[in-house]
Amino acid sequence: MPGPPAPVILLLAMVISLAIFVPLTGILVRFRANYNPKGLQLDSEGGATPHTGPVVRSYFGMLLRVYRLEGVAGLYKGLMPTAISTFLVSVVILLALDTDRPRHGRYRAPETGILGTLFYSLAMLIISLPTAILTYRSITTPHKLTYFNFMGALRTLLTPTEQRRPWVLYLTPGLMAAETIHICIVVLFLGPLRRLLLPGISDPGLKPGDVSIVKLVIYLIILLVSVLALTPLEVIATRLAIQRNHASAEFNSVSQEVEGDADENVEYAGAEEDVIGLRNEGDPYLGLVDCAKRIVDEEGWMTLYRAWWITLLGGLGSVFA
Repeated sequence: MPGPPAPVILLLAMVISLAIFVPLTGILVRFRANYNPKGLQLDSEGGATPHTGPVVRSYFGMLLRVYRLEGVAGLYKGLMPTAISTFLVSVVILLALDTDRPRHGRYRAPETGILGTLFYSLAMLIISLPTAILTYRSITTPHKLTYFNFMGALRTLLTPTEQRRPWVLYLTPGLMAAETIHICIVVLFLGPLRRLLLPGISDPGLKPGDVSIVKLVIYLIILLVSVLALTPLEVIATRLAIQRNHASAEFNSVSQEVEGDADENVEYAGAEEDVIGLRNEGDPYLGLVDCAKRIVDEEGWMTLYRAWWITLLGGLGSVFA
């Protein structure tokens, strides 16, 4: 008896993965995006005032805070842009790659050699970057976004400059650099080491005795060390993705025009307070290095390693994928 057609399997896998991973991803993005300076802040008159924003010290603490302030709807912020991008990528895989095994979750590049994999990954980055930015902003915005008011959501998430010139999203200071370095570490360093030390480990017919314990331990140690570089890049990319680009003829590409560019009629999602604190748009990060330096100076170096264990779990999952 023939099984269900591939499109049905693909759709079912997508629905299940969205139901599970959208809340988990949303909590991760909010936890890493939460601005929590350790020192005093200067008010408009130059006086020192203590920071009064939310202090959330763990991933699960953020989960409880989101649920308490925004309920289940808050856990599914970012659902629509995630669903649209997942659907489009799934259609491309189904039609263009002609695969009999629909994939879900995080998509891996086809095995085409190091340079082919790097080219594929960078191409996917270029295609998916605007959607990723919209997803991160829809997760972290304090405003309530309706699922089917697409244009209204864009007016809330994008500045007038970004609406007029969408390509400005690619010029977000430091974002492409952070994502590209992340891809290079995974593709040019971890990928070849995995194939060298653990060839065929993802083969379903592989027996436990066929895997060298010594080589597996060596690779896991290398993977753990790589997390020291990957996690800060992911935190920095999150901060840069939610930093909106304001520009005009008399300002450069990172000058902030924060006055009068928001829709004042948009309802706030939290009835009592904002779930996370966001950095003042009037003082933007100027790039990857500047973002890292300011995070360390203002919030402490441990901020760069928020939810490092999720990065490690992702790496461990890729070993056997």
